[in-house]
Amino acid sequence: MKTRIEIDTRTFVRFWLVVIGFGLVGLAIYSARTALLIVGSAFFLAIALSLPVNRIIKMLPSRSRVISTALAYIAVVVVLGAIVFLVIPPIVGQTVKFANNVPSLVDDATKQYAGVNDFINQYQLQPQVDKAIISIKDGASQFASGIGSFLVTGIGSVLSTVTSAILVFVLAFLMLVEGPTWLKRLWSIYEDQDRMGYHRKLLSRMYVVVTGYITGQLSVSAIAGTVAGITVFILSMVFNVPADLSIPTAMIVFVLSLIPLFGAMIGAAMVSVILALNNITAAIIFLVFFILYQQVEANYISPTIQSKRIDLSALIILIAVTTGIYLFGIAGGIISIPIAGCVKVIAEDYFARERKNHAKN
Repeated sequence: MKTRIEIDTRTFVRFWLVVIGFGLVGLAIYSARTALLIVGSAFFLAIALSLPVNRIIKMLPSRSRVISTALAYIAVVVVLGAIVFLVIPPIVGQTVKFANNVPSLVDDATKQYAGVNDFINQYQLQPQVDKAIISIKDGASQFASGIGSFLVTGIGSVLSTVTSAILVFVLAFLMLVEGPTWLKRLWSIYEDQDRMGYHRKLLSRMYVVVTGYITGQLSVSAIAGTVAGITVFILSMVFNVPADLSIPTAMIVFVLSLIPLFGAMIGAAMVSVILALNNITAAIIFLVFFILYQQVEANYISPTIQSKRIDLSALIILIAVTTGIYLFGIAGGIISIPIAGCVKVIAEDYFARERKNHAKN
């Protein structure tokens, strides 16, 4: 028996208009992803700085929000400047040093392995080996001399990043200064006081989720960076590793640990590569130790600090982080979890209201 389903033209047109509308909205969001990333980053930076700004306001006799925000910004700029100053020069120096030492390392290796030399002489491979050694030496020398030109060619992208960062800071500054005023204007629009109170409570829950996550993630990242830095400092006492790499290590791990799930391991891998330029054994020990530390962090440190702040499953976190990184890069990965937490608050509130309505009916 066949069933015939009739759909009138108006319903058919409305359906496809809705589908096309969602498609256009998605395309618009994707096309404006850079602007949305800047605005979103500024928004979450403003939320992160709102707590210290409010505390500074209480301490100032003038209660000036502009001065409080400026003081908080000065502290942030000092921290960011310290990160750049402490991280970049040692990494560049170690890379140049390794590239310059490659020719001598190749010579030492060829002198040490007599058995390999006998094999080379027996099968008359010396010309090919000499050619390969010369190629390695020339490549290392060109790499060392090309670092400067690489930095020069990268100035364009660096300037673009700096421009975006400045825009983020300016927007966040204005959000912090004008935020309370705009909220007052928003609440003044409501005529229904009960509805206003309900929405204020919902917004307050979302604010608690975001600030709680930011504070917790900063604490977890700070612990990871400190542990990594101390580990490198201890390794420098045993192996041929510069002790001044401990501070860049702490900074790298701290910054990348802000990316949930796999950010810390990316930072550990980068540090291991830097250590390998000096000592392979130290690099392996550091990587193994940090993998073990990650287990402790995932099972004890992070749950203790972040307990009940976000309350999202590992699957949801992975989906949110992957989507954020794919659409907006590293910054998107960092802000994806608070966004997912806010969506969870809205969804829970919606389903709670639906259950109440069904119970009444």
